[in-house]
Amino acid sequence: MTSTGERTDPRAADAADSHDRIRVHGARENNLKDVSVELPKRRLTVFTGVSGSGKSSLVFGTIAAESQRLINETYSAFVQGFMPTLARPDVDVLDGLTTAIIVDQERIGSDPRSTVGTVTDANAMLRILFSRLGQPYLGSPQAFSFNVASVSGAGAVRIERGEGVTKERRSFSITGGMCPRCEGRGTVQDFDLAELYDETKSLAGGALKIPGYSMDGWYGRIFAGFGFDMDKPIAQFSKRELDDLLHKEPTKIKVEGINLTYEGLIPKIRKSMLSKDVDAMQPHVRAFVERAITFQTCPDCGGTRLNEGARSSTIGGVSIADACAMQISDLAQWVRGIEEPTVAPLVEALRDTLDSFVEIGLGYLSLDRSSGTLSGGEAQRTKMIRHLGSALTDVTYVFDEPSIGLHPHDIQRMNELLVQLRDKGNTVLVVEHKPEMIAIADHVVDLGPGAGSAGGEVVYQGTLDGLRASATLTGRHLDDRARLKPGVRRPTGVLEVRGATLHNLRGVDVDVPLGVLVVVTGVAGSGKSSLIHGSVSPREGVVTVDQTPIRGSRRSSPATYTGLADAVRKSFAKANGVKPALFSPNSEGACPNCNGAGVIYTDLAMMAGVATVCEVCEGRRFDASVLDYKLGGRDISEVLAMSVVEAEAFFGGGEARTPAAHAVLQRLADVGLGYLSLGQPLTTLSGGERQRLKLALQLGEKGGVLVLDEPTTGLHLADVDHLLGLLDHLVDAGKSVVVIEHHQAVMAHADWIIDLGPGAGHDGGSVVFEGTPADLVAGRSTLTGRHLAAYVGA
Repeated sequence: MTSTGERTDPRAADAADSHDRIRVHGARENNLKDVSVELPKRRLTVFTGVSGSGKSSLVFGTIAAESQRLINETYSAFVQGFMPTLARPDVDVLDGLTTAIIVDQERIGSDPRSTVGTVTDANAMLRILFSRLGQPYLGSPQAFSFNVASVSGAGAVRIERGEGVTKERRSFSITGGMCPRCEGRGTVQDFDLAELYDETKSLAGGALKIPGYSMDGWYGRIFAGFGFDMDKPIAQFSKRELDDLLHKEPTKIKVEGINLTYEGLIPKIRKSMLSKDVDAMQPHVRAFVERAITFQTCPDCGGTRLNEGARSSTIGGVSIADACAMQISDLAQWVRGIEEPTVAPLVEALRDTLDSFVEIGLGYLSLDRSSGTLSGGEAQRTKMIRHLGSALTDVTYVFDEPSIGLHPHDIQRMNELLVQLRDKGNTVLVVEHKPEMIAIADHVVDLGPGAGSAGGEVVYQGTLDGLRASATLTGRHLDDRARLKPGVRRPTGVLEVRGATLHNLRGVDVDVPLGVLVVVTGVAGSGKSSLIHGSVSPREGVVTVDQTPIRGSRRSSPATYTGLADAVRKSFAKANGVKPALFSPNSEGACPNCNGAGVIYTDLAMMAGVATVCEVCEGRRFDASVLDYKLGGRDISEVLAMSVVEAEAFFGGGEARTPAAHAVLQRLADVGLGYLSLGQPLTTLSGGERQRLKLALQLGEKGGVLVLDEPTTGLHLADVDHLLGLLDHLVDAGKSVVVIEHHQAVMAHADWIIDLGPGAGHDGGSVVFEGTPADLVAGRSTLTGRHLAAYVGA
């Protein structure tokens, strides 16, 4: 007789163990062309291929998206109503999925109150620690939170008991840690009044310089309705009138029989503009905010965000503000010294979290660092923290280019972490271009052969050695190694940086050569971005292409983002003698049925919404009458369906010749985006494509110095040569190009290298080398020098 639960049929065990593959058949998301792959579980699979070949569509848009959708469906309808609704990916069969944890490149939200400590829960643990051990005792953990204000109140309350009603006096008080002056932001705003209004003009004469404040519409009526003399210059306003204009609290007024609210300019700007994420602002609004408002360290809390009470309670002389300001590697050492049995489990959990930061190469950060200032690579590794110590196994971890922002020295560390995750029994899927990371793969899936409509196929799957022997683009370039240039350009001048001290910089003095290709490098956290963005980017004539992602809705496209759409509309309008607004699907030319979206969206509450192609315009987005107008024999929907290369030829000559459009298209082709269609939604572009779209836009800016922050992000090995050609072209055209970069091929191609280090955080912040790449390799005196020497085979 067998005991309960014991297997008697050996085939049952075989059946349970047979699900060792993730099977994908007939995937058609975005540009995928009926892709079918089988991925081994509990192995490390790397997906590679040129930018735009369909890697993200397969890994994130298909496998990870379906896993998350299926998990969401296990919750009740009530809970699903609060969760993002996910549509089923366009795929025939998806089998063998496990729970997917996505660690992508998306920046962590840059809310003013979001810090490294708050997004990783390290702050929450520290607050509990100080509420238990801090002297003098303040109260609960919220007394140490810069997001909780201190509030107290008292009053009468009505209580119904049985048949009677009694009144009792009640009081309450909440002790929070928020600094009352800056409201937990660490900075206070100072308004430049000269940028808000021109005091020589009247309100009716256009004195206000704030975007959207036109006196022709409701704003004019509200100001007049409040009682301002609309024709009196602001310089002649009395003290009371000026105070009302700038600081008046919301006040109810009646204008033309309608109840409205008047509010002073400064509180109105605080609510409408300063409460938003800077990246989400429209460019002209962001430019106004940067011009008119300066942010200074709060004089009351010294930038710690905490009130005096929270700063006064200490453990061994260290306050929570001191702890959050410490470098995380130092904080981990301090926490180790706390030996109090009553909080032992808390100290252990906090120590593990802080050790994970150090392990992952982020020990140089501090917990009070604003999360919006983290680079794409730092944000991605910060998200990894919560997964490193996890006891979960048989999970699918999905990574999007984890090598971003990492020096070759740090990539080795990242490889060890990915292998650790796999060895715990997890499936690890990595989208990656760097040969050092492809080298650790158990299984490789190569997509291509090209990008966009020329990609979307699996051109190879198998072992790394098989990839090397294959004739695919990745296989041919996998062992490419750049060589040092035989000669370097001579600088035409220098840009002096003196006494730079931002973040961890130690009074750096350096001369950045002009008229050449300069590469600034060093390990992650050595101070590269602090030096360039802090001391070079703010200068006049400097154009910066940083890592902030492009934000856009499904109505945004490469044409609208680059300003190409304006030139195209004007050409159509001129050729047909009508208004340009007719040729915008977001304005007068929109299909009335779908409002110019091209599809009809049906919201199904907690179920995934359904998008059906509009039957009236058949997805063209325009009213039928608009399509009767032609330019060069094509209507506007046909032009937006063209690829950049086709459009470049179309607008380059003949009847449709449009120099303004042709110039933008040429820049898009120069950065390797010739395959994109003009009307393709921005939401469907990969990270690498968005980075290059941004670069194409900035190439048109007038400025002598161009600063690029990791332009190889998202670039395939074969595209790096194309980028180097573009950088050479820019320098030869008279621009000075400064590149913050870790890619050895870009270093080898530089005319001048500035290397920061020697380590990260307080171990960095100094210039450890400046000179030519040949001298760096010959000296091998720095980490970068040793890695570059190994790369070029010197």
